[in-house]
Parts: sequence; C-alpha cells; structure tokens
Amino acid sequence: MRMRKKPWAKDMILQRQDCVIANPEEMPGKWREYGKDSVVVEIGAGKGDYWINMAHMYPDELWVAVEKNIDAAGIALKKSLENTSENMKFIVNDAASISQWFAEGEVDRIHLNFSDPWPKKHHTKRRLTYGSFLNDYARILKEQGRLIMKTDNAQLFEYSLVSFASAGWKLCEVYVNYRSVKHDEDAITEYENNFINLGQPIYRAVWEVVKTDEKV
Repeated sequence: MRMRKKPWAKDMILQRQDCVIANPEEMPGKWREYGKDSVVVEIGAGKGDYWINMAHMYPDELWVAVEKNIDAAGIALKKSLENTSENMKFIVNDAASISQWFAEGEVDRIHLNFSDPWPKKHHTKRRLTYGSFLNDYARILKEQGRLIMKTDNAQLFEYSLVSFASAGWKLCEVYVNYRSVKHDEDAITEYENNFINLGQPIYRAVWEVVKTDEKV
C-alpha cells in the first residue's frame, strides 16, 4: 500500500538537525567520534519504530537509520521528537550510496527489517540483498561484522540466502519462525506485530562478512 503524502515531512526533516545527517558523504571515518561502543546501521528504517526502540535499549551503541522515503522519514522523526537520545542519527537518502557515507570497516552491524521484496524479476537489482548491495555492505562492515535480516516474505528470504552464499558470506543463524519463542533483546514493532497476530512466520538470518581471500 502506497503511503499517503505528508506535506509537513520535509519541514520536519529540516527541523531535526539534532539527529539528521544532512551531508552523510562528509561522515566517513567520523562516526566513532560520537563516542559509542558500536556503529549500527538500519537500512530501510520506515516509520522508525525499530530505530527508536533499539537505540533506547542499547544506549552504548550508535544507531544510524537510513530511509529514502521522505514521508516515512518525516513520520519517524516526528515520532522521535520527544524521545531522541544522543545515540540516534538519521540519514534521509537512498542506500545505494551507502558506501560513500562510511569508511571501510567502520560499521559493526547492519539491520535489514522487512525490506521491500521487489518481487518482479526486472526489479531484482533493487533488492537490498542483491549482489552490488552486498559488496557495499562488505566494504563498510568491520572484520567479522554482521548483517541481520528479518522479513515476512518467504521468496525474498530464499533469494537472500542464495545471494549471500554466492557472495561468500558466512551464515551464522537462520530462523523460519523467529517469533515462535521470545526474543526480548530484539524490539517488536507494530508493523511486525501485525504479522505475528496473523500467525504469519517471521524469517530471520544472520550473516558474517568474510574479508579474507579464502571465503567460507
């Protein structure tokens, strides 16, 4: 379902200079200057629930949300008006440019939550687990850095398992019904909860980047 336009979204983004990174291309090598133990990036943050909740659960980590949709970004930034903490940053831009925003090995962890599956074959290159994206992730992640993916879409999950394997990443964990047991360490958003209430399984996998010449 297409999101309704929010005429106030652009003004909200401009207003939130406390956490919006307006020129992320100037940031490579500087993210550690925020003084946090880890740099965590959520790509496709949507309306921001996961970013907000996880940043509050893990105050020692710097949480950087990336969302290209201006209306969704505006909603996320509006939600966080009263509860933004110093470890929350936001980039309103297309993740296709992510390799320009972080230095090599600067990121500890990447999250992909309920990404657009782009089911049509001619849209394959837009999937956030397509090979060119994986190359960018591998560059900005530290040695043994991890990418965590959750989705309700079985076809995207199957595609991603093959895509990561082809790129030489190490599969560390895989779930075909992640929420069948409690995971208090991982925030549940309203969006995810809708699927859980419908009895729909949540698929989850964790990969580790392998940067040595000999891939696992």
